[in-house]
Amino acid sequence: MTKLRPKAESQGDGGESPDGGYGWVLVGALFVSTSLVFGLMRSLGIFFVEFVQYFDESAQAISWISSTGLAAQQFFSPLGAALCNAYDTRWVVMTGGCLAALGLILASQATCLVHLYLTMGVISGLGWGLVFTPMVATVMANFTRRRTLALGLAFSSIGLSSFAFNPLFQLLVELYTWRGALLILGGLSLNIVPCGALIGPQRRSKAPAKVVSESGVSCASFLQRASSYLELPLLFERPYITYTLAISLLNVGYFVPYFHLVAHSRQVGFSEYQAAFVMSAAGATDILGRIVSGWFSDLGHFRLIHLLSVWTTLAGVFIMLLPVSSLSGSYAALMVISLLYGFSSGALTSLVFAVVPMIVGVERMMGALGLLQLIESGAGLLGAPLSGLLKDITGDYTASFMVAGGFVVLGTLSMVTLPHYFCGKDPPPPKSVSPEDPDKGLHAELEQMHSSPSDMNDLTGEVTNNRLPEDTYS
Repeated sequence: MTKLRPKAESQGDGGESPDGGYGWVLVGALFVSTSLVFGLMRSLGIFFVEFVQYFDESAQAISWISSTGLAAQQFFSPLGAALCNAYDTRWVVMTGGCLAALGLILASQATCLVHLYLTMGVISGLGWGLVFTPMVATVMANFTRRRTLALGLAFSSIGLSSFAFNPLFQLLVELYTWRGALLILGGLSLNIVPCGALIGPQRRSKAPAKVVSESGVSCASFLQRASSYLELPLLFERPYITYTLAISLLNVGYFVPYFHLVAHSRQVGFSEYQAAFVMSAAGATDILGRIVSGWFSDLGHFRLIHLLSVWTTLAGVFIMLLPVSSLSGSYAALMVISLLYGFSSGALTSLVFAVVPMIVGVERMMGALGLLQLIESGAGLLGAPLSGLLKDITGDYTASFMVAGGFVVLGTLSMVTLPHYFCGKDPPPPKSVSPEDPDKGLHAELEQMHSSPSDMNDLTGEVTNNRLPEDTYS
């Protein structure tokens, strides 16, 4: 794996290397903020029964609260990326933390489900969207050799906080009712604000588009600038579209075990306690997989895209084996497959993000992550309903897990079609293109896509010697 170092690393300005020093402080900030986003979202099920009883609504209506929050987080991710490209990342994340807290505080005063949809769903979801993508991109911009390990350590907070938050939230509900518990969670979410304050001042190399005339093209100039901040030209680049398609297919089946593994275990005859322990064990190996995968990936023995392909293939196969392992009624077999699935699914998560700068470059990484989350959100929401439909048709979850695993494997097959997939070294990422000269970027991309492997090795060596431009984020 080619090790590309930012120019900032070679300049002796008295600062630490991007792979150490203050970068680890940002990893800690991402650890905390991710806990307060996805760890909190995973644990909101504690309020499910309380809402059903208080509002006297169906389970389906209550389920839309968390679904709206997740969809809003992913939908507003491109907005968060665009605001960071236009303004200061620090203030965007701090604003997101305030919105996340505000939504939960207002939800504590809700009198109907619509209030919860708007507060916990839209307002908090908007705040989460302004936090997650900018924080991930900032950490990635501060690491080169240990990028995947840094992400793995930060993302391990999702599993750890899920274990801690479930009993904590239950205790808060018992002591203060659901209204008091949500009020406390709003105050807890304010800890995202100091996490955002830890981000250093941003040095942007993305210059706004020049206005050619005063009034004639003002609208065109605005659209051009918005397109630049959102990184919309990425949607016309084959490598990025191919990778986005692969991750979207992966997302269709990735979350199915989280929704239906416990129900499947109960259906095949295991006790409620045994079924719950299967998911908890898979969550434990998920945490281990994130850390081990990050450490191994950064050793540089293999390309990140190849490691991601291996882990996605294994995750897909283990999903398909989940119903097969329980056909004989062996709890040990189901537990082993669940542990292997948890490890594989955790191992691939940090790689999904770490591969992005290899495809689009560090400068365009912020917008690329936002668009990726927006596109894959639809696929993620499709998986669980499709799985439930197959269960209703067939009467069990065998077909559901088979189809889910098939989508994950299909995502791996899509990655194989990436340009230079079979090269032994990473190709140099495409250079950022100014809005005034989009054709130059298109020609450079076509030249890179059609260059031979030998030319690719020469280019890789040249980039290694000349080093990349200075990172966008300090």
